[in-house]
Amino acid sequence: MSPRGRAPATTSPAAAVDVRLIRRERRHTLYFLGDLRRFSAVHLDTEVDMGAVLRHRATAAHAGRRYSVVSYVLHAGGRTLAAHPEANAAIGGRLRQKIARFTSVSGKLTLDRTLSGQRVVLAAVLPGLEQATLDEIQAVVDQYRDGDPETMPQFAGTRALHRLPAPVARAAYRRASSPLARRAAVRGTFSVTSLGHRPVDGFHSVGGTTITLGVGQIAERPVVRGGAVTTAPLLRLSLTFDHRVIDGAEAADVLADLRTALETFGAAEDGDTDATGASNGVPDDALEGLPR
Repeated sequence: MSPRGRAPATTSPAAAVDVRLIRRERRHTLYFLGDLRRFSAVHLDTEVDMGAVLRHRATAAHAGRRYSVVSYVLHAGGRTLAAHPEANAAIGGRLRQKIARFTSVSGKLTLDRTLSGQRVVLAAVLPGLEQATLDEIQAVVDQYRDGDPETMPQFAGTRALHRLPAPVARAAYRRASSPLARRAAVRGTFSVTSLGHRPVDGFHSVGGTTITLGVGQIAERPVVRGGAVTTAPLLRLSLTFDHRVIDGAEAADVLADLRTALETFGAAEDGDTDATGASNGVPDDALEGLPR
């Protein structure tokens, strides 16, 4: 016993721990996150009835064409941001901040890929989305998803950053991404990130652009139509905006217009959505067997 009548403290064995340097392949993500410290993020979300999109998707699948949900979101985002030039913008500078408003819409899509054996986030930038067709968008998405990031020329700059000493790479990253004149080409004018392939309903992300869209899973959920409870395939669509560039009212308008664009997709051609937005006639297998 100790002088105070207490049993002496015992020392437990140290827990096993494996401490390593961060892999080079993740450095570009750290540089990107470091640049977001001044971002003033505000988050919104809404539920989108994806019945029209799923019907179009199922019909295309029967005809041998495959479309990802993110391609529809990029398509809708391109048209919507073109109609909201205040949101299709970026901010730069420190003492004298400036706003750049872009005349074209470029969408940044995040990709879950493996580089040198390390699972990483890579980004594809799709320009000209205000005019691109769904087929053109899907072709670029397929190119990025099916290509080898170890050899694709689009990721040559990222691979070069990994080979440089960290201080040099960080400076090179800032020189490439900070100027407003290069922002659309490097980061896009809005971002789309998706976790809909997993049981994730919604999430909020900051993609380094004034508008970032977060795409969760599509799931059958109860809704009220005409005073009666039914079900509909709903998507929780989140929107994060940079309050330095736009205010909440503008961001809410963007989100509302995105919702309308997705809920009425193809309506002008085939009239498959009724006046209330109800998603009648969605094939039973529309949620199965197709990539998100």
